Amino acid sequence: VQLQASGGGLVQAGGSLRLSCSASELTLDYYHIGWFRQAPGKEREGVSCIGSNAGSTNHVDSVKGRFTISRDNAKNTVFLQMNGLRPEDTAVYYCAAKAGLYSDPRCPLYDMDYWGKGTQVTVSS
Repeated sequence: VQLQASGGGLVQAGGSLRLSCSASELTLDYYHIGWFRQAPGKEREGVSCIGSNAGSTNHVDSVKGRFTISRDNAKNTVFLQMNGLRPEDTAVYYCAAKAGLYSDPRCPLYDMDYWGKGTQVTVSS
């Protein structure tokens, strides 16, 4: 089972991108979905997480007020809307899923069940 992350690209600082995460073999309603990123030479870090079903969300401090995670259960897709992009947001972005029925978001970096291959986001200054 693999998730599909898409929507990355090259954008100027201050611009926006929307990433999508979908899965053909999972019903994402039943999973906490997290977005993670890894910049060159740095460790992978959690960016945003949304709880299963109509779950609540959380974001790392560095993206609060700029990024929004949401889900469209009818499309079996989770989105990451990224506004006000900065060069330091440049990274490969991954989505991952963890089974769970709690609405509070739970996306532990080392305990996610399924991962996607990642999509490159590059922000030029």
